[in-house]
This record gives sequence, structure tokens and C-alpha cells, in this order.
Amino acid sequence: MISVSIVTYKTDIEELKHCLSSVSSSIVRKIYIIDNSRLDSIADFCATVDKVEYVGSSNVGYGAGHNIAIRKALKLGTKYHLVLNSDVYFGEDVLPKLVEYMDSNEDVAQVQPNVVYPDGTLQYGCRLLPSPLNLISRRFFFHSWNEQINSSFLLYDFDRKTPMNIPYHQGSFMFFRTSCFKKVGLFDERFFMYPEDIDITRRMHKHYRTMFWPGVTIVHAHRAASYKSLRMLWIHCYNMIKYFNKWGWIVDRERSEWNRRILEKVEKMKD
Repeated sequence: MISVSIVTYKTDIEELKHCLSSVSSSIVRKIYIIDNSRLDSIADFCATVDKVEYVGSSNVGYGAGHNIAIRKALKLGTKYHLVLNSDVYFGEDVLPKLVEYMDSNEDVAQVQPNVVYPDGTLQYGCRLLPSPLNLISRRFFFHSWNEQINSSFLLYDFDRKTPMNIPYHQGSFMFFRTSCFKKVGLFDERFFMYPEDIDITRRMHKHYRTMFWPGVTIVHAHRAASYKSLRMLWIHCYNMIKYFNKWGWIVDRERSEWNRRILEKVEKMKD
């Protein structure tokens, strides 16, 4: 019923093992490990794990790596496909409950559960569509300015207790209805990494509901690599430039309209 894809690049085996233990459910039919580093250690480990298909790939990027798996999932005919980071783990009840939710809501193409850090603090995984100001402020503004802008972008006032149709899901855990890829398409491979999750969620959102659903919780041990490495910062900025070239820098009517609707709903929740 479910297929899963994990893109690895020199990934720690213990981290991968921990992640795979979360998807050992009987309702998972196939797990695709797309290894952009082609490490023998990862290939050897995957050969020992039930339901895992290892694919050694050149370093094609995050979205393109998952596309390799999604094409296989479409041929396999799984009903749902989970795009998963190796630094994510969760309890055995998560996948069955997500399937139950999706089965009951056939107009939902994509769902993201509640996301927390390993210490249990909230991670703001569902967000507004970003503007260039969001990118600049999060990287280069003083903390007080950054917090003010983030409060809107990261939906600080949203209580995370209510389901909501959100156009941007952070890409560590993206649970898709596989058939929707046929209408919307796969990840845009122009993006090596970072904005591919924004891009595909908003494309899904245009035709279906893309829901935040707090019925289950996952843990994401987020590394925030682009905050620690100048190389990753450059990759992030370069690919965000591609994103704004595609969707619009100043004028992006979908962004303006969808963000306005969400902020209005959040404001009503406070009343």
C-alpha cells in the first residue's frame, strides 16, 4: 500500500537504521534508498534489510533522487508514497493513522503531521509561501527583525492543534497520494536541493488539499546544514534564486492570495 523513498549522501548507518525501523510496518510494500554517494557501506547495509531496494546514483540532488523512486512507485502501483529524510523517526502508529486519514479524505494529495525536535519542542514544518524578504531576513537580518518576519512566515500564532490546508510543507516528511503525481508531475529537477519541497507542495495545493494534520507526531533531528556551512548556504541561496525566477520575486499572485487566506484563518483562531 505504501512505498517510501530516502535519499542518502554519505549518511551515517546508525541514523539510517533508526529511520528504517520506523517504516518496518506491514503496510509498507517497498523502501527505495537512492544513494547519491554510492557508498559500498550503505549498499551492503541495505542488502540486509527487508523490503529495501538500493539504487546507487550520481549526486543528482534531493528532488531528482526522490523522482527515481517515485517513478518506480508509480510502476509498482502503491497508493501512497512517503518522501522521508534519514534523520526522521516515529512510532508504529503513525503510518496506519495517516493511511486512515487519507482514505477518509480523498481530495487530499499530501499530508504532513506534527513535527518536533528530539527534545520535544515544536518544529515549524508548515509555513507560508516564502517571499525574497523571508530568505534574506532568515539569513542576514538582526535577530529582532528576523523574529518579527518569522512570526508570520512560520505561523507562530497557529496552534498546531487544528488541521489546515497549507501550501508549503517542509520536506523531511511528505506523505503523498501517489496517483496525484500523474496530474501534478514530480519534483522539479532544476532545484538541486532546498526549494523542491516548496515547489511541489504548491503545485499539489493548486489542484488538491495539502493538509497539516496533527493526529500524529514525528521527530525530525534537523541539521540545518546551510546555517553551518558556507557551501550549503551558497547552494541554498542559488536554488532559491531559481525558485523565485520560476514563481516570481515581487509579483506572485498565488503566494499573495494563499498566504492572505491562511493568515486570516489563523487570526480567526485567536478570537
